[in-house]
Amino acid sequence: MARLADALALACALAAGIATAQSIPGLQKALLPADQAFRLSARALDARTLEARFDIADGYYLYRDKMHFSTDPISAQLPTLPAGEQKHDAFFGDVATYRGEVVVRIPLAQTATGTTLTLHADSQGCADVGVCYPPNPQQLTITVPAAKYPGPFVEAGAKKWFK
Repeated sequence: MARLADALALACALAAGIATAQSIPGLQKALLPADQAFRLSARALDARTLEARFDIADGYYLYRDKMHFSTDPISAQLPTLPAGEQKHDAFFGDVATYRGEVVVRIPLAQTATGTTLTLHADSQGCADVGVCYPPNPQQLTITVPAAKYPGPFVEAGAKKWFK
């Protein structure tokens, strides 16, 4: 009887859209951690443009209007975000979302080759099972490459084997 009550409570929470990864015991193990569900990487294309990429796992999505970017010490301009797919969401109503991959170009003030900057990326997303993640702030350190060649992608949460 206790299992039936737990299953009913879970179903009601998911249907009402109030469940989060932290609020459902045991479900956290079935869900990917945020940094794996929404893998962020970025690179400097040149001295005036950064490219940020989210690789979104199957069964997950990011909210367009919960995505924000800034840089230090050089200030970035507001990027133009791709349109996204329209979705009616139990948490936020009618919203645009991203699945699969989303690439955002972030304009910079002119920077010199070799300049190191920090990209701050804020995002929030959910799993299709009705579980949403809290806002996910991440940061990456990026070096501006030589004028003709884009820099390598830097991945959030990547382990550095050699220093």
